[in-house]
Amino acid sequence: MKMHSLNLDGSTGEGGGQILRTGLALAMVTGRPLQITRIRAGRPKPGLMRQHLACVQAAVAVCGGEAEGAELGSQTLQFTPGAMRAGDYRFQIATAGSCLLVLQTVLPALMLADGPSKVELSGGTHNPMAPPFDFLERAFAPLVRRLGVGLDLQLQRRGFFPAGGGELVAHITPSAQSLAPVDVLERGPLMNGWAEALVPGLARNIATRELEALGQRMGWTFEAGQLRQPATRQNEGPGNALIATLEYAHITEVFCQLGERSLSAEQVAKRLVDEVRDYQRSSGALGPHLADQWMLPLALAVWRSGQAASYTCTEVTQHTATNAQTIALGLPVKVQITPAEGAMRVEIKPMP
Repeated sequence: MKMHSLNLDGSTGEGGGQILRTGLALAMVTGRPLQITRIRAGRPKPGLMRQHLACVQAAVAVCGGEAEGAELGSQTLQFTPGAMRAGDYRFQIATAGSCLLVLQTVLPALMLADGPSKVELSGGTHNPMAPPFDFLERAFAPLVRRLGVGLDLQLQRRGFFPAGGGELVAHITPSAQSLAPVDVLERGPLMNGWAEALVPGLARNIATRELEALGQRMGWTFEAGQLRQPATRQNEGPGNALIATLEYAHITEVFCQLGERSLSAEQVAKRLVDEVRDYQRSSGALGPHLADQWMLPLALAVWRSGQAASYTCTEVTQHTATNAQTIALGLPVKVQITPAEGAMRVEIKPMP
C-alpha cells in the first residue's frame, strides 16, 4: 500500500533546521515519504548546510532510504525511507557541525528498531545553536530511559566551533515492550547544583574568573564543590563552555553558555546566571530547550501506547511551537499547549 507523503514547508514558524530533522525522524518511524520545501528559509543562509546534509545521510543509512536534493544549499528535499535497521553506525560531520543534532535525527528510529544499535559520531560537541553533550547526557537521556529505552552516551573527546574534532558514542537499546509514556509535571526538591568551566586551549584564568563571577551571583563556592574545572584532553580546543547543572528529585536541567571573543568571562557568567534564574522563577519542570527536545520521544510513546502524557515547562519558544506543529502533521497525535500556574503545560494525546 502506498502511503501518502508527509509534506512540510521549511519556512514555517522559526524556519530552521529543526523542521528538517523532525521531518526525517517522522518519515523513518512511520515509513511515509517526506517532501520538504523552502528548507531553512528563516535563516541568513537558507538551504542545506553541511551539518543538515549529515542528518540526511545518517537517515538514509539507518533506514536504507533514498534522498533527492541532498546537496549543499538545496532548499528542497525528497526522502523515501526504507525499513529501519539496528546496527553499528559511524557518522562524521565535516567541520564543527553538531554531532548531537545528527544523533537527534536518528534516535527516534533506533528507539523503535528491532535490536540494539551503536552510533559513533565525530564533529562538534559544544556548538552555538545546538544542545551540548552535557545536556543530552544529564538532562535528556534520563528522560528517554524513563520511556523504557536504553540510551547510554559516552564522550570520547570534546569538539568546539570552529575546529570540531569531538567524538562520542551512543548505545541505544529499544524497549522490550511498547514505549511507556510518562508525565513530568514537577521538578521535586533541589538535590544538588553546580557549575563547571571548560577552557581547553585557552588561559586557565578565564575559567577561574567565570566561576568566581558565577559563584558570587549564585552563592556557590569552590570549597563546597559547586564550582569545578574538569580536566580537558589535549587538542580539544580552543574553546570555552560554562555549564550549570541543577539536579532535582524528578528532573535534571543543564544550562550552557559558550565563550566568545567579544565577551568577557564575567559577561559569560552573567548570561548563564540569567538563564538559570529564568528557570528558577518558573514552576515548570522542563526548561525551554528540554521542552523542545523531549516532545518527539514522548509523542512516539503516546502514539505507540495509545496513552496520553503531559509535561510542564518554563516557556514554549517559537522553536518548540514549530516542532509541535511538525509532529502533529507526521503522527496521529494532538499536541495541546496551555498556560499552567507559573508555567506552560504540554499535553500529547493519541488521535482516535
